[in-house]
Amino acid sequence: MFNRLRNRFLLMNMVIITILMLVAFASIYTITYQNVKRDIDMELHRVADFYRKSGGGLGGGGIGGGKPPQGQIGDPSPQADRRDFGSPAERSVSFGLKTDAAWNLVSTDSRFDMDSDFYASAIKKAAANPADSARFTLDGTRWAYSVQKNPAGYTIAFMDVTAQQKILTNLVYTFAAVALVMLAVIYAASRYFAGRSIAPVREAFDKQKRFIADASHELKTPLAVINTNADVLLANEGDTIASQAKWLHRIKSETERMKTLTNDLLYLTEMEDARARTVFVPFDVSDAVEGVLLTMEAVIFEQDLSLEYDVEPGLFAVGSAEQIKQVVMILLDNAIKYNEPKGSISLMLKRQHHQIQLSVANTGAGIPAEHIDRIFDRFYRADASRSRKQGGYGLGLAIAKSIVEQHKGRISVRSVPGEKTTFTALLPLEGKK
Repeated sequence: MFNRLRNRFLLMNMVIITILMLVAFASIYTITYQNVKRDIDMELHRVADFYRKSGGGLGGGGIGGGKPPQGQIGDPSPQADRRDFGSPAERSVSFGLKTDAAWNLVSTDSRFDMDSDFYASAIKKAAANPADSARFTLDGTRWAYSVQKNPAGYTIAFMDVTAQQKILTNLVYTFAAVALVMLAVIYAASRYFAGRSIAPVREAFDKQKRFIADASHELKTPLAVINTNADVLLANEGDTIASQAKWLHRIKSETERMKTLTNDLLYLTEMEDARARTVFVPFDVSDAVEGVLLTMEAVIFEQDLSLEYDVEPGLFAVGSAEQIKQVVMILLDNAIKYNEPKGSISLMLKRQHHQIQLSVANTGAGIPAEHIDRIFDRFYRADASRSRKQGGYGLGLAIAKSIVEQHKGRISVRSVPGEKTTFTALLPLEGKK
């Protein structure tokens, strides 16, 4: 599924980038083409004007492509006029042809020796499209020409534009090469970042699957017990309720376990959904912690555990006093469940710079290093069998972490197996967020 998602992302990304590249390259090519075309037209018209103004020279060349005669200084011949006008041959390869009204060659004006077949082919191309500016290819060379009508026939100026055409052709090849390289690089980069982008989704999906599997497993056990005890009751329909009380008590006990589990699950869900709309108010954290200590002190001593605490008075935070009490309750309950016989529990609440530090430590087996990173995950238990015997579902620490993070704080754990485990929650003081 995630491979398909990644491939779809890649495909969509490549399609969008390809379209953008095509649009960009097409725009650049169009602008370049228009600039080259404008330059060719300007040069072609300059050449055409030259051959038109040197009209006598066209007659002097004769049919067959001979060179026009050299003019003398001061000679008012067309050749002299051409020198005054400026020859276009220095800037471009060009020649001029003059035809009659029936497109028969009358004279040529060219610095190059070309056979009559070449001139005939050029005239034929021009006659097919007698335009002010047009193009054709002849013998592998790209020519631009301009046809101007005169009383005796037509004057045609031809100019070699192969170099300009190669500019456009090379531009297309360059675009193609750059596009292929860019697409290859973009594909590799997109594939890498697609994997990075999908990783959190995959992780969330895996957590969701694990969460559903764990919740189903936890609900399966009490449901099986309830079903078994209900079958026993049904099998002894004639007995009195008093004689079947133990089965009813077991059903009641498992129902309470299911109720606790579902309440915790709902609480986690409601907390995540309510984060954005929760309204926090200033409250005395010291009073909240002391209130929980008074409630739990008897339970701790009943378990034959010693309790030490140090609560600094007057520490205020912004948030929910009831939720912070629940965090303290969860940490103390955890310390009781996972303590050693005749062990000890210590609680400390103090100011640390611009934060409030709450620490709950207990002696006991501790948490192995490989479990530290996942201890706050839902349904995660370092010792699953022991947790189930003690009625735990692995949701308490997840709830505590969610509450602390909702209060802009953070919670962590430090444990030395066989010695001591300490949970530390840091909350911002009132006005320090």
